[in-house]
Amino acid sequence: MPEKVLIVDDDPAICRLVGKYLASNGFGVVHTDSGSEALLLLRESQPDILLVDAQMPGLDGHSLCRVIKKEGQTRAIPVIIMSGSRIEEKDVLAGFEGGADDYVLKPFSLPVLKARIEAVLRRYETSLKMEKKLKKSGIELDPAGRTVKVGAKPLSLTRKEFDLLSALLEKSGRILSIPYLLETVWGYDPADYNDPGTVEVHVSHLRKKLGPAFAKRIVCVTGHGYKFEA
Repeated sequence: MPEKVLIVDDDPAICRLVGKYLASNGFGVVHTDSGSEALLLLRESQPDILLVDAQMPGLDGHSLCRVIKKEGQTRAIPVIIMSGSRIEEKDVLAGFEGGADDYVLKPFSLPVLKARIEAVLRRYETSLKMEKKLKKSGIELDPAGRTVKVGAKPLSLTRKEFDLLSALLEKSGRILSIPYLLETVWGYDPADYNDPGTVEVHVSHLRKKLGPAFAKRIVCVTGHGYKFEA
């Protein structure tokens, strides 16, 4: 069964162009020009991944992504945000903070977009295949169900926060460099993208959600990276 992509963009030309290309390369395609309608289509069409335009009337891409990542039934669906080339860095970071799995700038190469979709889906599928629970210092992480408990209390994390915590727990006690985290958690090539701000923002949000007692276990080693101290 082909993997299904839901395209959400108020520009019909983008929907037609991207939809036609992906369909010709074996994907199932559904599209809408409305963020609100996308929420309905999520339940009806059950897509494997979303391509969402950042700037739309009404429910824009960033807001739609945040809604998706807060809902238990949809938070595990990968989201790629598409945006114009004049986007500012703070807007890109806002997208990642909201749970986006990747960010692409228009105009983009269709083959590169397809490669990005496939890369995100591979990371998602790999994480689903992981079954062994990670338990460290009162934190229990279930990769298969993508759930986290701190003590006996469930903790709601975005996809990137979950993947970041998973990487830190899996290699507990070891310093994980910024390039390593960007490649492992975000799928970036360190040679092309090596901005520590992306990691810093997510670590900050993760610490706040874990609470003071557990936040201190995520240690910043200046000039090197981060580690989890059990």
